[in-house]
Amino acid sequence: MTSLARRVRAIPSWQVTLTVALLALGFLIAAQMAAEGPRVQYTSQERTPLVSTVLDLQKQQGQLEQQVLDARAAIAQLEAAGQGGAAVSQDLNAELQSAQISAGLVAMTGPGLVIELSDSTVPVPADGNEQDYLASGADVLTVVDQLWAAGAEGIAINGERVVVSTAVVDIGGSVVVNGAYVAAPYQITALGPASMLDTLTHLPGFVDFMHARQVAYGIGVAVATPDSVDLPAYAGSVILRYGRPQATPLPSVAPGAMAVP
Repeated sequence: MTSLARRVRAIPSWQVTLTVALLALGFLIAAQMAAEGPRVQYTSQERTPLVSTVLDLQKQQGQLEQQVLDARAAIAQLEAAGQGGAAVSQDLNAELQSAQISAGLVAMTGPGLVIELSDSTVPVPADGNEQDYLASGADVLTVVDQLWAAGAEGIAINGERVVVSTAVVDIGGSVVVNGAYVAAPYQITALGPASMLDTLTHLPGFVDFMHARQVAYGIGVAVATPDSVDLPAYAGSVILRYGRPQATPLPSVAPGAMAVP
């Protein structure tokens, strides 16, 4: 046995075991360090693009959220404008309806009275004029005027609505109203307050009419106060062929002066 072999055999077994364990541990550490380098390099290389992508996505999300907020604000503005437009349209419709009622273009119903004018049943004197004993267009116009003065809001003559352009003309033994021939008895329907009849009978013009026509010539004047009266809408033409609105001149203001509304 050589001296080297004797020396090896002389080494305690625990030293051999420890040496082998240290060698194995060193090998494992070296292998781990060798693998750690590429992993760290890979992670470092990929981190920057991923962070950039995340930041871009966050930016896009912020832009989309802002677009949503802008769209909601625009919708709110449109809704507010729509409500305002609806209010304006409602006001215009109310004004239009009021104008149509005033112009007699809308049928109406409500409290009122009916006055019927009929020809006289009194025998005409030998020296009298037969026309004086007939209810005329002038009688109808007088009653209409007095009804307006008593507070009537709408009037019709034998179913013909009275408007600002209505003409009542005597034609022989009949009367033309709105271009339509109507014959006696003339029923004048007026829509208005319950106090209209009392007001009418105290008007000097109506009192004079009663004396001049009923008392003197026997013209029939009958009054009825139904619970409700109906007025038809005006069926004639409302087109103006010769009239046009007149421009209102603006008030002149002296230089340096302030216009007062």
